[in-house]
Amino acid sequence: MTQTPDEHDVDRRAELLPEEEAVGSDAPREQAEAILEESLERTEDPEGTRESSTQTPD
Repeated sequence: MTQTPDEHDVDRRAELLPEEEAVGSDAPREQAEAILEESLERTEDPEGTRESSTQTPD
């Protein structure tokens, strides 16, 4: 991966939604970073992630 998530985006995503607060999170910032990194990876290589995805139709 060539990009890392923007710190502002990570901070915003780390703010839990009401349904996430109900369940709780021990590491919301780390989870936010992982979610955004995966999103960037899919954006940078859509064909590669499409091939490896079990949710993408053939």
